[in-house]
Amino acid sequence: MSINPAPLRRVREFEREQAVLIPAHERPLFHLTPLVGWMNDPNGFCWYNGQYHLFYQYHPFSRSWGPMHWGHAVSKDLLHWTYEPCALAPDTAADAGGCFSGSAVPMPDGRLMLMYTGVQPAGTFRRETQAQCVAFGDGVNFEKSLLNPVIRHAHLPQKGYSPFDFRDPKVWQDEKDGLYYLVAGNRHEERQGTIVLFSSRDGLDWQFRGELDASSSEYGRMWECPDFFPLGEKQVLIVSPQEMHAREEFHAGYGTVALIGTYDKAHCRFVREEVRPVDHGLNFYAPQTVQAPDGRRIMIGWMDNWETCKEAPRRHAWYGQMSAPREVTLENGRLMQRPVREFETLWQDTVTHENITVQQETALPGVSGRLLDLSVTLYADSSSCRRFILRVARGEGHYVQILCELARGELVFDRSRGGSHRDIAHTRHVTAEMRDGRLSLRLLMDKESVELFINGGERVVTSLIPTPLESDGITFAADAPIRVDVTAHHLG
Repeated sequence: MSINPAPLRRVREFEREQAVLIPAHERPLFHLTPLVGWMNDPNGFCWYNGQYHLFYQYHPFSRSWGPMHWGHAVSKDLLHWTYEPCALAPDTAADAGGCFSGSAVPMPDGRLMLMYTGVQPAGTFRRETQAQCVAFGDGVNFEKSLLNPVIRHAHLPQKGYSPFDFRDPKVWQDEKDGLYYLVAGNRHEERQGTIVLFSSRDGLDWQFRGELDASSSEYGRMWECPDFFPLGEKQVLIVSPQEMHAREEFHAGYGTVALIGTYDKAHCRFVREEVRPVDHGLNFYAPQTVQAPDGRRIMIGWMDNWETCKEAPRRHAWYGQMSAPREVTLENGRLMQRPVREFETLWQDTVTHENITVQQETALPGVSGRLLDLSVTLYADSSSCRRFILRVARGEGHYVQILCELARGELVFDRSRGGSHRDIAHTRHVTAEMRDGRLSLRLLMDKESVELFINGGERVVTSLIPTPLESDGITFAADAPIRVDVTAHHLG
């Protein structure tokens, strides 16, 4: 199977011509956007040759989804990204319908291996199929294997697995046995969303090792974009379900779920113990993690989903962005997320207001803007306050509201006054309980997005906001006097 270099060469020429036409000020400060065109899922998030590599689902030729390529960027600090040329284009029989989501792993011989889903388009008397492919390279240029696809539907030994919904391999190398392992999503005709496990000695010859977990229609009907990694004494399986029903803390539609449990590597058996939402917001999907050189587990997701992106306004010469990078830990059985500590390098012009009392709607000196790392701590004390309101991106007729219903331990994130007229979800209700007499909120604001971390990251709400950039006010209010601390780090 020979590779036709023309498609990739055409993309790279197009990137060189079009990227220079996009001014830097039109992009967010620290959220990665596509070099040109469209972006969705993060792919191939890894540490390789002294820097982070982040690939992404990419349609360079328009701001709407199209035949999938792999865009590529690198960073030393997870906040400042340098674009590399497009890494993969659909140019073989195995991926003629697109190079879909996957992952990357450095190899002992110095090469970087990319695993991705190759889509083989529908033809006469057959449907479109999905299978797993591999490419090897130096971190910039990659050569696809002539054996692609290296994992086909035929590698699945049991009846009921789908050849049409079989995608998104996440690969890693085990330090002890040296084998490569990968998990991929499938839709089983009985168990619905499933995660299957494979192993290989060379990345080319793969064996089915078992099924790790299945939805059984409890948490969506298809599980996409799996990630599987140890965290402390536990193992975490992250999946992105489609067609979710609302239940417990999960909202309907597209979501992200962390299955926390134990893993018996010898028998390839995962036992689920806890099920938690990864993000409670309006725009977060398909996250992927990497272990940093210092041992931290870092996660980045697509700051959108398949409902909110449909017919969304295209305000820039690009569409789509990644979430802020987050450090992920396990505490008391809960997946905790905090902005990576590298954010401190962006802090400037810090303003602090300690031990102030708020009731009437109030703006605080120096606390405003749309490039901000804002921390707010509420203290219960003997206050009779039952409702606290934080409004950001406030301007003429616009604001995004964070309502803390302290009496019942709930937070309502509401962007319905943010400037959008679209008939999509604009609110989320999230558990937000006082901890030791206090409730802490941390907001990362980057022009057209807000990421809210509640109580040190026990819950996170991620949302795009369409509010005009000149709406940069921030106000605080309560139904009775309440003591608060506020720290605003301006970002630059």
